[in-house]
Amino acid sequence: SAGGPIAVAANDTECKVAVTEVAAGTSTFSITNAGSKVTEFYVYAPGDRVMGEVENIVPGLTREVIVELPAGAYETACKPGMTGKGIRGPLKVAGEHKPLSDDAKLAEATAGYKRYIKTQSDTLLTKTQEFVDAVKAGDIDKAKALFPVARTYWERIEPVAEIFGDLDPAIDARENDVAEGEEWTGFHKIEKDLWVAKDVSEDGPIADKLMADIKTIVDKANGAEISPVLLGNGAKGLLDEVASGKITGEEDRYSHTDLWDFDANLQGSKAAVQALRPVLEERAPDLVKTLDERFAATEAELGTHRAGDGWKLHNELSKEELKKLSDSINALSEPISKIAAIVAK
Repeated sequence: SAGGPIAVAANDTECKVAVTEVAAGTSTFSITNAGSKVTEFYVYAPGDRVMGEVENIVPGLTREVIVELPAGAYETACKPGMTGKGIRGPLKVAGEHKPLSDDAKLAEATAGYKRYIKTQSDTLLTKTQEFVDAVKAGDIDKAKALFPVARTYWERIEPVAEIFGDLDPAIDARENDVAEGEEWTGFHKIEKDLWVAKDVSEDGPIADKLMADIKTIVDKANGAEISPVLLGNGAKGLLDEVASGKITGEEDRYSHTDLWDFDANLQGSKAAVQALRPVLEERAPDLVKTLDERFAATEAELGTHRAGDGWKLHNELSKEELKKLSDSINALSEPISKIAAIVAK
């Protein structure tokens, strides 16, 4: 946005956005967390549709997000502790703007990415149904084998899935992410029952809800209007997820199948970048070269941990091996963080 980023001062009790009205078009928000809890920042359209978000803003850190906003009424939100509805404030967007997707190459990039989301979400439906059927049949071995496979397709479409605020946590929340008084549902609840309790006899309703939620999100994802900046933000967000959750082993803490998710996030990120490739080659050819090199390096590093058709378990990797993976993800994240600004130009 003209005039530099919009400052957001976040702490454990406040979310002070420097302005409450912005011009239609692209805006950059710069969020500084002065609190003691990790926070997130969102811009919501009516119905809590996420227009832009940045997660894992640790105390003391400043992070930016670029959002494309047509005229209308929105809300900003900070989420200290990364749970609940967040500390909300109104944001008015006024004036005319020429959508980024008026650019033919950006429109094609978005269309190409949507084709990718469609193929991944079709397979997500199939594999989740197989997983749910195995859970309901009490076939623990089969359900365990299908768990990381179904999640692969889920993780690849997550940038679009995350647009729909409430559904994403219902499907993917970890135990400590669930707000007080709310029921824990989704993949990780079933994961805990498969690996820890070794009993899924009570999980029929949770499995049915997971399938219903996945169907809803797939319908919404395939019908969603996507701004080209989402491709850049999504590519970065997927790598942030790897850095904060997969690499630590906390995502799949019962099954230790984190490397399946890691690979899926990497592939999903690459798909978003590749959809933008013609635009990036025109506007930032040196960046494309760097991205190609770093994607290849991360894929090679991860590839050393293959096991059969899948991956080694997270708890089979040494600290040193995890550090190498982490370093390669950070090296890739750095050039990816530049994409959204190039797209928004």
